[in-house]
Order: sequence, then C-alpha cells, then structure tokens
Amino acid sequence: MSATLIVTRRSLLRYVRTPQLIVMATLQMTMFFLIYRYLFGGAIRTVGMPYVDYLVPGFIATGVLFSGIGAAVATAEDLQQGFIDRLRSLPIARSSVLTARAIADTLILALAAAVTIGIAFAVGFRLHGSALDGLAAFGLVIAFGFAFEWLFVTMGLFAGNAQAAQAMGMIVFPFAFISSAYIPVATMPGWLQVFAKNQPLTYMVDAVRALTLGSHSQALLGHPAGYFITRAAIWAVAIIAVSLPVAVAKYRRG
Repeated sequence: MSATLIVTRRSLLRYVRTPQLIVMATLQMTMFFLIYRYLFGGAIRTVGMPYVDYLVPGFIATGVLFSGIGAAVATAEDLQQGFIDRLRSLPIARSSVLTARAIADTLILALAAAVTIGIAFAVGFRLHGSALDGLAAFGLVIAFGFAFEWLFVTMGLFAGNAQAAQAMGMIVFPFAFISSAYIPVATMPGWLQVFAKNQPLTYMVDAVRALTLGSHSQALLGHPAGYFITRAAIWAVAIIAVSLPVAVAKYRRG
C-alpha cells in the first residue's frame, strides 16, 4: 500500500510539474465534445430529447479512451527511460507500481471528465434523473476508466516506447464509434448491430445514459438502469482480471 501511494504521488507530481499535460488532456476532450455537439447535433435526431442529452453520457463514458492513451504513453516512457528498471530492483510488490500508474491516470481522467461535464451543462445538457443518479453516473465513468487504464498500462509495457504506445492505443478507438455512444445502435447495418450491442463500451455508455435520462431511459434503451449497470460492471471486472495479471507478468519479465 505504501509503495502504491508513493509511486502514485510521483506520477501525479509529474502532471503538476508539467501542467500542459493536464491542460491538453482537458482541452482535447472539450474540443472533441464541442465538435460532436455542434456538428452531429444538427444532423442527428433522437426521439423525446435534445441530441445533447443523448450525446453527453456517451461522450463522457468513451472519454476514458482519451485518458487511456496517455497512460499507455506514460508507461512506455517510464520503461524507456529506465524508471521501471530502478523500481524492479526494490523490494516492493510488482503490482504496486502498475496500480499507482492506473490510479494516477484515473484521477486525471476524473478531472478532465468533470471539466467536460461543466461545459456540457453550459451548452445545453440537462440531467433528467436525480442529482444522486448523476453522481452515480459520474462514479461509473471513473470505475470504467480505472478498468481501461489497466488495459492501456498493459499496452504501454508491450509497446516499449511512446510512439508505439500511442499507435497501439488508437486500436481501441473503433470501439467508441461502433457503440451506442453517438448514434442509436438500431440505425447501424444489421451485421454491425450484433457487435455494437454486445461490446463493453455500449453497456458502459447505456449504464451512464440510463442514470442521466431518468424516466426517459427505459423507453429509449429498452431496459432499466440495473440491466446495463450489471453488465457493464461484469465487463469492467473482466478487463481488469485479464489485463492486471498480464501486465504484472510482463513487468516481471522486463
């Protein structure tokens, strides 16, 4: 525990001492959100609500991928610069180093998501559920983000350098678009719907959306919030269960 806290502090201090990393991560999410809000918003119609209310839960939930690429790159940089080699020589749990990386980047994700949500309210987004449901939705985003951070940390360890890590991280972006994040899955070709309905990001997006849309959610999504939350949680646990041991094994081997 102490080793995890110390390495987490070191990772966060790097962000504090290089504030442009935090600023760019936040600006990137905000810029893409505004593009989707004003370009897609004029072309896509959703039944019973403004498109911005449909978009925001999907965008915030899939925003974990933007933060995740940063985790992959940072992990690869630590490996390339010899920092991880120095930690390997210490009598600490191997998992503590990787856990610290995942925690630090999840905290940066939470900050970027909070800023984006504030901007979303400024440009027309409204919460249709209760404030408690809204907080639960935000908590789910952070939990999903933590799961994906492990996937990206694993990518960073296998990539070996920052350029390769960034390229590997881009592989997951099609999952964001082939989901319910930006358009209803029912509007996709039938063969594509099979994948879109059953991939993890769709369940995660719909879990967040079900909490933010209140009484509109079941009519729009076809199931109560608990249906999506349960399946999203199973996917999150599965991602950690696969990524964590693979990352630790790779860390041990060097």
